[in-house]
Amino acid sequence: MSGTSTPGPAPDALELAALLCSRVCHDLISPVGAIVNGLEVLDDNPKPEDRDFALDLIRKSAKTASARLQFCRLAFGAAGSSGAQIDLGDAQTMARGHIEDGKVTITWNLPRLLLPKNRVKLLLNMLIIAQQTIPRGGTLTIDPIGEGEGMSFRVTSSGLNARVPQNIVDLLSTSSTASVDAHAVQPHYTRLLAQACGLNVTLAPDGEKVVITAS
Repeated sequence: MSGTSTPGPAPDALELAALLCSRVCHDLISPVGAIVNGLEVLDDNPKPEDRDFALDLIRKSAKTASARLQFCRLAFGAAGSSGAQIDLGDAQTMARGHIEDGKVTITWNLPRLLLPKNRVKLLLNMLIIAQQTIPRGGTLTIDPIGEGEGMSFRVTSSGLNARVPQNIVDLLSTSSTASVDAHAVQPHYTRLLAQACGLNVTLAPDGEKVVITAS
C-alpha cells in the first residue's frame, strides 16, 4: 500500500470493476509465473534433482493459485444471485486456504450457518486487511458480534510489531476523499460492502494487538 493518497473522486462502477480485476491479477501473477518457470525447467531436459524441484514448484504454485482463485471468487465475485446466502463453513475453508501460509494462522470462533453473501464477503475482506497489520506473521482471531443473519464481526490481529496502516484507516472512513487505485481498491471495496450491510468498519490498535470491527 502507498504511504499517502491525494484527494480524488471515488471510482465509478466501471472503474471499480477494473480496479478489482487488477487486484485479482496481482494476487495470481506470482503463483502462475512460478508454474511457468517450473514448466520451462522441465522443457530443458533437466537432471533428476532439477526435475523433482520443478515438479514440486509446479505442485505448490498450482495449489496456491487455486486457493487464491477460490478465495477471490468469494471475496470479490458475485457468489450467487442477488440475495444469495453463503455458508460460513465454506468461507472458513477459503480463508484458511488463502491466508494460512506457515506465518499466519486463523482462530475461527464463528458458528457454522448461512449468512447474506455481502456479510460473508465483508468478513473475507476484513481478513485481508487484518493480514496486512501483521507483516511478520501472527494470528487472526475472528469473533462474532451478535447472532443470526444480523451477525457482524471482530477480527483481532496479534503478532510481532502489529501495526495500524494509517492509509487503510483513512480509506475505511465514510468521509474518505482519498483517491482509489489498484493498491487502495480493496479497503475501499470493504467500506462499500460494510455500507451495503448497514455497518461501519473501523481499524484501531488495542494494546499490542490490532482490531478491525464491523458494527
